[in-house]
Amino acid sequence: MKPEISVIIPVFNESHSIKKTIEAVQNLDKNLEIIVVDGQSSDETAKIAETCGVKVLQSEKGRGIQMHIGANAANSEVLWFLHADTIPDSNSVLEIEKALLDEKFVGGNFEICFNGDSRAAKFMTRLYPHLRKIGLLYGDSAIFVRREIYREMGGFKPLQLFEDLEFANRLKTYGKLAHLSAKVITSSRRFEKRSFLLTFAKWSLFQGLYWIGVNPEFLAKRYYPIR
Repeated sequence: MKPEISVIIPVFNESHSIKKTIEAVQNLDKNLEIIVVDGQSSDETAKIAETCGVKVLQSEKGRGIQMHIGANAANSEVLWFLHADTIPDSNSVLEIEKALLDEKFVGGNFEICFNGDSRAAKFMTRLYPHLRKIGLLYGDSAIFVRREIYREMGGFKPLQLFEDLEFANRLKTYGKLAHLSAKVITSSRRFEKRSFLLTFAKWSLFQGLYWIGVNPEFLAKRYYPIR
């Protein structure tokens, strides 16, 4: 049976989380195609994914590149991009299928909740709906898109940073996006390894620089050392 949805998971050194994520996706629907695209991890990420019985591809490091490789290898008419530290709700597949019955929707994303009881997690969970209201759509909200639209728009660009914002902005020009009520639970680890205020301030600064036109490749070289 042809899978209805292809789930594409870009990974890099995610040995601690990839098995949990894959199993959560496998429990959603038996007809899902799961494609893990490894960006040359130095840990056991790829081997762990292979033991879960999913398709594992190799790629250069970079989510934009990895997700595009996964999309090109997909067999379904719907592409769903999921981060390795993100767990979808049990009714996620049904929500996607219902939304795409309406032809005006070319894709969409989910409500996002950051895990844990820390102040950082609670703050980010409250912040994201406000970011969505001003048009910001991030990859950790589990973006999905019709494959025909993905191909028409040329897919993800091989950016090292902000590939999700750039992709979402182009996607909006092809039709409406459905924001689904089902939640995806994602890790708040990047805001908790060091001072939250400092990390958030740097994150906000880079967002601002991107929106005023600073090249994302230039920003990436300075962003990842602080991530």
